[in-house]
Amino acid sequence: MMAKPRRWLRGVSVLVLAMLCGTIRACAAEEVDADALKGQAVTVLKATKACFPAIVDVSGFLIPREEIAVRPDRPGAKVTEVLVEPGESVTQGQPLARLAADGAAATVQAPVAGLVSGSTAVIGSPASPKGEALFSIITHNEFDLVGQAPTRALSRLAVNQPATVRIVGLPDEIEGRVRRVSATVEPNSQLASVFVGISASTRLLANASGRAMIKTGESCGISVPLTAVLYSSAGTVVQVVRRQTIETKRVEVGLMNGGNIEIRDGLQEGDVIVARAGALLREGDTVRPIVATAEPAAE
Repeated sequence: MMAKPRRWLRGVSVLVLAMLCGTIRACAAEEVDADALKGQAVTVLKATKACFPAIVDVSGFLIPREEIAVRPDRPGAKVTEVLVEPGESVTQGQPLARLAADGAAATVQAPVAGLVSGSTAVIGSPASPKGEALFSIITHNEFDLVGQAPTRALSRLAVNQPATVRIVGLPDEIEGRVRRVSATVEPNSQLASVFVGISASTRLLANASGRAMIKTGESCGISVPLTAVLYSSAGTVVQVVRRQTIETKRVEVGLMNGGNIEIRDGLQEGDVIVARAGALLREGDTVRPIVATAEPAAE
């Protein structure tokens, strides 16, 4: 008589165990999913030390530093042969043209080495010491880039500071130095003229546009990529990773160079930071840091 109840109890036990196993498996799956969500992967790198150049950027145009007019020594001459053309470089003493004066031959020579910037010499035309110059020579091919700097930058500028110059139409940069800073400021624009001296083997053109980046000093400190910095109404921050947890650090930024920015306060060398900070990461978030193989480029 007791066999049937026992069978019934055994069936109920099996059913309860099956339900419990299903619940346990579901809970385990939920825990795995929760762990996966908590460990968001982020690319990180270490804050390093670097030096940043302080730059004053000026734009302007090229003018010859010194231009010499070349004329014959004696009057009553005529041009019989033209030996150089505008745009050619000449050496000191090089013949520029041949003349005939009172039946005698004469030669016009370059008084200095430089670049022939202009010529009026034509075969058969008259030439005299008081007439129009036969040639114009830019001494030693030396130019000044005359740029404009704002008043607030003048205290940082000084004669002989190095500059990197880019001229429109030239593929390569040219090195230069500050030669003169104007002692006056234009009243309407509040800009002052800055003369950056340059001398290049490449042919330069008067009045060509250019840009000079004048190095006025440098600042050394902590360096991070521009992409690691977030700007908001709450301030400027960098996201630091400690023990796989996000910490938001307020920072003071300084100079920029390339794709990096100087951090003057708020970080230490070696701090692990999020390479590309974003609003989706918040204080206290758990993350899985992945070390960057190279610094990310600024966007």
